Amino acid sequence: MRLLHTMLRVGDLQRSIAFYTEVLGMQLLRTTRRPDQQYDLAFVGYAANPEQAEIELTYNYGVDRYDLGTAYGHIAIGVPDVYATCAALRDRAARYGGAVTREPGPVKGGTTVIAFVIDPDGYKIELIQRDP
Repeated sequence: MRLLHTMLRVGDLQRSIAFYTEVLGMQLLRTTRRPDQQYDLAFVGYAANPEQAEIELTYNYGVDRYDLGTAYGHIAIGVPDVYATCAALRDRAARYGGAVTREPGPVKGGTTVIAFVIDPDGYKIELIQRDP
């Protein structure tokens, strides 16, 4: 077994594609339009399956916002330098309705360097410093 993708419902598909590609540096891997079923999909990621898991962005026609609830946590992305990554994406994130919500620094009680960013729909993305 392997993880294939995570699905996120989004209120504006083009805005979300722009955020994940232009801010987080992912690639738009493929899109699917389902007008008869009233939804469109966009798959983004750093590489396609089977090399890496993907994020499926789902836009349901006529729905521009969702209640995220309390069960969802975050997506985690490994980066070589959390400080530099946040500095590079801060302004771009704001242009698409995202933001850095936790500045880079060690996790409480540990030494791993992390930061948090939110996407335009409010989904949290943890950036974790990893050696390249």
